[in-house]
Amino acid sequence: MKGADLKLVMLGKRFGGNAGQTEALRDVNLEIRGGEFVTIVGPSGCGKSTLLSLVAGLEEPTTGWVAMDGHRVHGPGADRIVVFQDAALFPWLDVTGNVEFGLRVAGVPRKDRQQRVLEHLEMVQLEKFAHARVHELSGGMKQRVALARALVLRPRVLLMDEPFAALDVQIREEMQSVVQDLWVRSGTTTLFVTHDVREAAVLGDRIVVLSHRPGTVSAILENGARRPRTLNDAGVAEAIRRSNEILKAEVQWSSNQPKMQL
Repeated sequence: MKGADLKLVMLGKRFGGNAGQTEALRDVNLEIRGGEFVTIVGPSGCGKSTLLSLVAGLEEPTTGWVAMDGHRVHGPGADRIVVFQDAALFPWLDVTGNVEFGLRVAGVPRKDRQQRVLEHLEMVQLEKFAHARVHELSGGMKQRVALARALVLRPRVLLMDEPFAALDVQIREEMQSVVQDLWVRSGTTTLFVTHDVREAAVLGDRIVVLSHRPGTVSAILENGARRPRTLNDAGVAEAIRRSNEILKAEVQWSSNQPKMQL
């Protein structure tokens, strides 16, 4: 199934509380082509995760709107799946049970479920662990299960919120390779949030840099490095350099702004 086009128009989000309102995002405009892999980076607190929640329909925008294939997003849907930093697996189910869970809820017949689960376990190289329990898995293996559980539903859009942040460097690089392979095979439109510019350069067709809060699009960098990519590729190194320059400028600009007195 072809990945969906996404369009974010003048998107903004404010959160209210006893201490007043916090503006997380302001006037975010972004178009993502069907099947594209886009990474999002920016300073801490710039609204990266909030942006994913708005696209997923888990939050309602304060201003603007999100559209998928020309239709406005109102609430969550199985066509948009989120993978979080915490794999959030069900400890009472084995690997197969976790991957199959969404299919059971959707009423997919048992024979079809079994075929799709096996196919996706093979895609993430966990077919030999089909009946392993969650506590028996490493961090990287848990994230592979989370990826299989998301992709088995055949979403049009995959939203990934710093899914590898808690993994060590070696496992993280392995997962970046796995994600590239899955994306090539599935064609799913992917929006990937990370605080690691190097990871953004390895994975993204385009790198979207958000400004300090309230987050807005500061720059969009085209990444022409050939796949499969690693940190050792010259094209990836150039994308890292350009992204770091923009982020450094953002930090310098923010530090020169007057601080609000409360």
